[in-house]
Formats: sequence, C-alpha cells, structure tokens
Amino acid sequence: MSDAILQLRGVHTHIGAYHLLHGVDLQVPEGQVTMLLGRNGAGKTTTLRTVMGLWAASRGEIRFRGQPIQGRETPDIAQLGIAYVPESMGLFTDLTVQENMLLAARGARRASELDTQRLDWIFGLFPALQKFWLYPAGKLSGGQKQMLAVARAIVEPRALLLIDEPSKGLAPSIVNNLIGALRELKAQRTTILLVEQNFQVALALGDSVAVMDDGRIVHHGAMAELAADPALQQRLLGLSLGAHQ
Repeated sequence: MSDAILQLRGVHTHIGAYHLLHGVDLQVPEGQVTMLLGRNGAGKTTTLRTVMGLWAASRGEIRFRGQPIQGRETPDIAQLGIAYVPESMGLFTDLTVQENMLLAARGARRASELDTQRLDWIFGLFPALQKFWLYPAGKLSGGQKQMLAVARAIVEPRALLLIDEPSKGLAPSIVNNLIGALRELKAQRTTILLVEQNFQVALALGDSVAVMDDGRIVHHGAMAELAADPALQQRLLGLSLGAHQ
C-alpha cells in the first residue's frame, strides 16, 4: 500500500447532542481511489465534512501529509490542496459556469487569468461545460451540474479530492462519462476519497475500500477483495455488489 496522504485516528464528531462519529480510523493511500461505503446514515458524509473542518472533530487526530489539520478553518484546509465536492454540489446557481469556475480558482481574479491549458483539459473531460460556459449554472441539467461541481474542484491541481456521491440520480451515460473523468484524475496520481452508492462506480474506480457502520470503520481492504466476496458484502453492506453492476 502507498503511504497514506490522509489519516484519521480515533476521530469523534458531535453535532449538538448527537454523537455521529465514534472513533473513526481511516488511511487514504496517496495516488489511489479509496471508496467509502456503508448504509445510509453510517457516517460517510460526516467523515468528509469533518476532514474539511465544516464540522469540528470533538476528539481524535486528522493528519494530511503528516500535518495535523483538526481544528483548522475550512479555507486553511483547502489551501493545503484538499477539495470537497458535496452531495448537494454547492453551486452558485445564479452565476454562470465561468463565474463558478473562477470562484474556485485561488490563483485567478478574472476569467482571463484562468489556466487555459488546464481549462482545455477540463473541457475535454466535460465538453458540456465549454458549450454552456456563459450560461447560469442553475439552468444546467443534473448531470451537467455534477460535471461543474467536479470541474470546480479540479480547476487547479489538488492533492486530495473528497467527493460525496457524484453519480446520484444521473443517467448511465453520464455516470460512464464521470467514471472516465475520475479515471483520468487517478492516472495523474490525484488521490480521491469517494463516497458512492453506485457499485458500478465503486468497482470501476476503487483501489481500496473502507466500510462504515454506526459512525465507525468496520472493514478496510482492497476493493477487489470485497468485490470477490459476496458473503462479506452481505455481512458489511446487506447486499451483493454483483446485483448492482
């Protein structure tokens, strides 16, 4: 296994009276795609939000490239090279595609300062974004909005992407397009921690997998091993991955 770029050790998260994470231990190998799986309410989104500092860890340690980041503000964490694509996508719907991209680019204050070579690469991944460059984001289709959400996260090189259920509600053709884009990011050694309910995506992209239940990591191993073991799938997830391919 590659060295871990992200490590969580004994992480607890409380939101008011609710105790959501119960001592999460997680390692995300650098340059790989780690799938974070589990039933609804298991704590997957809470884990991503805690890493980003959107919700504060009440106990435990979070390290990025060996540096502790728990307790830091979200903008400071993002400056380290971590990008977050929430399930809600978080787009500014009244702004254009271009304006959404510009807001995500730390090194540009106007569209003319965006890295044109990188934009061309992004347009190669998501051609619709070039077509609708000056359209309000709110007028895009669901699939196009998801493309924009991912594109914002990669408008500049990032060391780690945290992506929450990017294929949810998308047509199969759009999902395949998304898989292709994430594969290209993976080929460039971008590390991805990916929450997914679509097992086609999990099997196509995952190198390693962590399974959550009740705010804890209950399994960690190779994605291929989980994919080859229906009994383990049933025990951990209550279903067979093969039935969802």
